[in-house]
Amino acid sequence: MKIYIIWLLGVIIWNFGFPKASPLEDVLVAIILSFATILLKKYTKF
Repeated sequence: MKIYIIWLLGVIIWNFGFPKASPLEDVLVAIILSFATILLKKYTKF
């Protein structure tokens, strides 16, 4: 659950920090956040 909250905070920060981002940028950031979540699950004990 903690990793999901970290991911959700990343999405919220992205959406409010860069409101004029293109849809392509949104997709790329979502993919990056997804990989970051996978890495957090793999290398932490959350």
